[in-house]
Amino acid sequence: MQNELRGRDLALAVARLALDKQADEIMVLDLSAIESAPADYFVVCTVSSDVQSEAVATSIRRGARSLGVSSPQPEGDKHAAWILIDFFDVVVHILRPESRQFYKLERLWGDATVLRLTENGELVA
Repeated sequence: MQNELRGRDLALAVARLALDKQADEIMVLDLSAIESAPADYFVVCTVSSDVQSEAVATSIRRGARSLGVSSPQPEGDKHAAWILIDFFDVVVHILRPESRQFYKLERLWGDATVLRLTENGELVA
């Protein structure tokens, strides 16, 4: 039986997979202290094209699977302005710049602790 990644470890792994595909503005919103939150963590990133959007989503799904994490089908397709991948305790949001600007998830969930992924692949507040 494989030991499945959960919570912060899964959020970090997913953020690193997005970074590997050159996603921009990668942040992790720690929602674990918010009672009404739909997940413990949101991983939010920006992509510049349909091709990059699909590459990031595919990389995250394959990478998660290789780490022993069940990988759901993404909501949205490569032409969507917003792709969502729900791992239950971690929800990934892959957004085009105009959607990221419009929805402003980091402001919507303003009570969350915002963690950013450094160039070294570490999460910092």
